[in-house]
Amino acid sequence: MGPLSRDAWAQRLGAFRASPSAFMAGPEGEDLGRNLLGDLRSEKLSEQTKVSLLALSLEYPAQLWPDVSAAEVAATSLLDTLVLLPPRPSALRRPLLLAATTALAAGGALGPTSGASCRLLPLLLGLASGSDLGRGFVPASEQRPLQATACECLRELESCKPGLLGGSLGLLRGLLGQEGPVQPLSLLLALVLRNTLVLQSRVGAGLGGLLTDKVSPTGGGPWDWTLVEKGDGRLQPQAPSWPAAEEGEGERSLTAREHSPEEARELRAAVIQLLDTSYLLTPVAQAQLLWLLGWALRGLQGQPPALFKPQLVRLLGTAQMTLLHAVLALKAAFGEALFTAQDEALLLRRLTLAAQHPALPLPTHLFYLHCLLSFPENWPLGPEGEEAAPLLLGPQLCRGLLPSLLHDPMALLARLHLLCLLCAEDEEEEKGQLPSPRHYLEELLAGLRQQAALDEGPRALATVCFQASYLVTRCLAGQPIVLTPLIHGLAQLYRVRPMLASHFVDFLDQVDSELREPLKVVLQQEVVSRLGRDEALCWHLKMLAKVADGDAQSATLNFLQAAAAHCTNWDLQQGLLRVCRALLRAGVRGGLVDLLQVLARQLEDPDGRDHARLYYILLAHLAGPKLGVALGPSLAPPALASSLVAENQGFVAALMVQEAPALVRLSVGSHGVKGPLPVLKLQPEALEPIYSLELRFHVEGQLYAPLEAVHVPCLCPGRPARPLLLPLQPRCPAPARLDVHALYTTSTGLTCHAHLPPLFVNFADLFLPFPQPPGGAGLGFFEELWDSCLPEGAESRVWCSLGPQGLEGLVSRHLEPFVVVAQPPTSYYVAIHLPPNSKLLLRLEAALADGVPVALRTDDWAVLPLAGDYLRGLAAAL
Repeated sequence: MGPLSRDAWAQRLGAFRASPSAFMAGPEGEDLGRNLLGDLRSEKLSEQTKVSLLALSLEYPAQLWPDVSAAEVAATSLLDTLVLLPPRPSALRRPLLLAATTALAAGGALGPTSGASCRLLPLLLGLASGSDLGRGFVPASEQRPLQATACECLRELESCKPGLLGGSLGLLRGLLGQEGPVQPLSLLLALVLRNTLVLQSRVGAGLGGLLTDKVSPTGGGPWDWTLVEKGDGRLQPQAPSWPAAEEGEGERSLTAREHSPEEARELRAAVIQLLDTSYLLTPVAQAQLLWLLGWALRGLQGQPPALFKPQLVRLLGTAQMTLLHAVLALKAAFGEALFTAQDEALLLRRLTLAAQHPALPLPTHLFYLHCLLSFPENWPLGPEGEEAAPLLLGPQLCRGLLPSLLHDPMALLARLHLLCLLCAEDEEEEKGQLPSPRHYLEELLAGLRQQAALDEGPRALATVCFQASYLVTRCLAGQPIVLTPLIHGLAQLYRVRPMLASHFVDFLDQVDSELREPLKVVLQQEVVSRLGRDEALCWHLKMLAKVADGDAQSATLNFLQAAAAHCTNWDLQQGLLRVCRALLRAGVRGGLVDLLQVLARQLEDPDGRDHARLYYILLAHLAGPKLGVALGPSLAPPALASSLVAENQGFVAALMVQEAPALVRLSVGSHGVKGPLPVLKLQPEALEPIYSLELRFHVEGQLYAPLEAVHVPCLCPGRPARPLLLPLQPRCPAPARLDVHALYTTSTGLTCHAHLPPLFVNFADLFLPFPQPPGGAGLGFFEELWDSCLPEGAESRVWCSLGPQGLEGLVSRHLEPFVVVAQPPTSYYVAIHLPPNSKLLLRLEAALADGVPVALRTDDWAVLPLAGDYLRGLAAAL
């Protein structure tokens, strides 16, 4: 098939992007990658269309090249296409480099045994160094962009295989001082330097002459994978972060070896060289460079952090958030070794003032607040990991950061978090001039509760109120002076708006027992104090089911008895019964027996009456510990509407499909050669009696159409079962593996499912005969088929060894249904139909004592290797 047109590719790419998985599962998905690689060399497509194809390979490499072999083939084809480009400016060179790199990295094909890797790596290093690769490979107008792209590709490969470019450190360092793209080279050199330091430190080795050696980027010989083999391929991410919070065992080993004076001098010179050119980089690139260098040198003996001091003079006044974040990462890495107390105070003041700017967008405002909350201090007080406000950050400095009801919810919670940390310091009021942080906190929480109590207020206000309350309890859990008014305020909120019961239930599930227990007591008192008809009865029952316990039994039972008369629908009755269940688990007996008897007689819903009767029986016959176990959480999730069925774990299990060992075995018998489709004959064997057996078959990929399930009413061990016929619908004539899944019912009534060993469809299982020609017309029919295979098909010859039975025995045993012309014992013409629409023709002529030459023709070239393997297999089986 020739190359697709631009419109055809546009339609195909649109369908793929709409649903990649659905497209790859369709008939066109299997050939998408192969067609893409082939059409990149077509002269009928414009460069713009080819760039679109390459963009697809960059976005979806895992779908196009799903395994190592496919990725290797794709990278090789892309490199061949790159080499074949004419020596004029082209928009394809950079995308081809990126696509080849992506194919190797995403497909896992990057390695010393990969031919494409051994071609790509020297090519990228040669382009990055600006070397002349000959034959006008790089036009002058494209040299600088290609150099930058090559550096980006090398950085990606170094990230996938840390240490890959360790032997090229000297070359990369020398390139940085020449004319070329500064930013890609700087980031590449910093990443390689960082990875090399880690990997060499793990084995106790030094840098040696890596920083001074100049290697030839286009030199022959295999690529050096020594450093890659030293590491395990897992290093810390390359995004700026607080190193103290994320360092691992491998990273802490950087202090294991002190470098020699010569190594330390060269390393210091390389770091200074990178830092001196950092001002030419974009803010994001500068941040990544500073983080890589800071992380690499952290704790390294002989490398003082003062190397970064000239950069701090420039960066302490920056307005770029990425650079500010990098500065804080350096502070977390080096602490007082790099930042003085004056620097720390300046940073805190800058962050505080920046966070108060009224025109800041919300994400920027939250960033500054996060930096204040996670500020890495030089000498933090308290145990490591404990949350606390910076020592230099007092109420006076944070006056403009106090939360307000007018703030956005996210900003309000972040400011509240900072206020809670200030309250934890327990500072006194300063001469009555300013309210204490604790007093301001109580007023803020009261305002939030007032907003949440509004009848027509949005639910988001209530959500913010409970989020703020939880934040206060988490930060100030050990301060009763704060928690006591919070408890009473929440109780008052429930009194005003009981429809927030769901929020209270979630809140009680999250907080610690220090707040949960007193809050449950207060809420229980609020609920039971409301006797009689209440429009919020459903909410009261929901709350009481959460907070009811052995305390205040009399008041709780009185409330339930009064509420029972108003529980006229199913929801209210179930809520009432949930409260009874909670009291049962709490050990309440006394008046609960009488209440359950009344409910068992008076409830209108039969399910509710049965439920109450069940609780009464349990209460009357089980002691406290056994009653708690019986009413504990069910091990199986309730699946039915009836609340009684949820109590019966065995009944629920009987209605669920359970995974079990396979109780049936399948074997493949001889396949039938009649009918329009090949049929696989399966022989089942049961290990135990099973019923309603359903066998489901699945073929990976798109080789076959979906297979129908096979049903068997009953299988018993020891009884011969009829063979099962499984029709196959190949989309291409190729062997396949069938994954088998069995669903059946056991003699105990349980429904089970099991995975059976896979079945294999051989190439010979797909053979079908052609319709028999009229008598005497066999030779003409075969010759017509033979001539129709070329020129589109393929032809080959194979030597087939013969056993003692000779050619006649071989044909009668394996090929007899497909013989069209027979001249025993020396010549046979065989015609095989391969579904869906292929044919395989064999001429077995001039047989000798030890073998026979076989001429093969087919109209599908993909069949040829399968046919050759099949014939050689026949010879090996003799």
